[in-house]
Amino acid sequence: MKTLLVIGLVFPEPKSSAAGTRMLQLIELFQEQGYKVTFASSAQESDFSFDLNFINVEKKNIELNSSSFDLYINELNPDIVLFDRFISEEQFGWRVIENCPNAIRILDTEDLHCLRYARQKAIKNNSVFKQENLLEEESAKREIASIYRCDLSLMVSDFEMDVLNTIFKIDNSLLFYLPMFFNPKDDFKSFNERKDYVFIGNFLHEPNYDTVLQLKKIWKEIKRNTLDANLNIYGAYSSQKIEQLHNEKEGFLIKGRADDALKVIEDAKVLLAPLRFGAGIKGKLLEAMQVGTPSVTTSIGSEGIVNNMDWNGFVNDDMSKFMQNAIDLYLNGEIWQEKQIKSRAILAKKFTKNEYVSNFENKIYSINDSLIEHRKNNFIGNLLIQNQFASTKFMSKWIEEKSKK
Repeated sequence: MKTLLVIGLVFPEPKSSAAGTRMLQLIELFQEQGYKVTFASSAQESDFSFDLNFINVEKKNIELNSSSFDLYINELNPDIVLFDRFISEEQFGWRVIENCPNAIRILDTEDLHCLRYARQKAIKNNSVFKQENLLEEESAKREIASIYRCDLSLMVSDFEMDVLNTIFKIDNSLLFYLPMFFNPKDDFKSFNERKDYVFIGNFLHEPNYDTVLQLKKIWKEIKRNTLDANLNIYGAYSSQKIEQLHNEKEGFLIKGRADDALKVIEDAKVLLAPLRFGAGIKGKLLEAMQVGTPSVTTSIGSEGIVNNMDWNGFVNDDMSKFMQNAIDLYLNGEIWQEKQIKSRAILAKKFTKNEYVSNFENKIYSINDSLIEHRKNNFIGNLLIQNQFASTKFMSKWIEEKSKK
């Protein structure tokens, strides 16, 4: 039986973030192709970690900077190793190369971290972000190097595919577009069956915290025009800096972790997401489409999903127009209904699993069938493995020896 080893920075938490949902979707894809899956991480499981035993995935705790991993992976001898983000590849990639050189190495980028960081810096510096800024972003050097060292990188956003092609000149042979999958509910709740606005997002994720601050700034004006409405804000890993924004009188309500994210989004009339920076595709906005909840967001929010004219709500970077869009959508049932209908079309166009399954399977087969040739053509990747990557290896070995003393 073919084997897949997933090396994760953390164990997946689908109820905490879209990243956890994404990982479970990838595991399912490989299982459907006949792979036995093991998920390994140096992190401890949390109370919110998904029970991988439930889907017949073996769990393994591994150590950083330890040769015990070498023994483990030699014995497992996986056909494919999947890294859940570039940091995992930095930590364990060289050990995979040394011990299982014939294993296909796949990186799930989740989103382009360097794009998110560069945009965040532009916001903090009150400057306009340009894609060329990425060439000066320190994290880009690490992330792009990781992409080159892998045989294939999975991209959730076609926008980010273009960034890698145009800015970093990465060949498409090293990339594969594989978004998250979302199936719309058969029946959507109607306009009159819903109330209030909603926002949801893991608060450990900096763009989500920033979004709550933006909502705090604009909420009073929205509330003034929609007197009965509250804004319910949900998210895992809340903190005091989030909870202190709670204000019952204003209807600005910090609700904490949602037991059922889809239900709280479905019960709301409108989802608000004035994102100022970020990357990838936004799970919260696609989940809103899944349950037919129109949304108001920014161009950062809609990026990689659909063009702004086809959005199931409104896309606006001008906050005065954003507020008016939010008010109109909440009060006008006719506009709301017109926007809700667009949800199904968006999901059907780009986010249906069946659109990608066979192409993904063929891509893996093609790489496996011509792995030597595939790697020979990736000269920069070979260069990084041979030279720069060696420093990571020897640093890890130095830490291991030091910890023995």
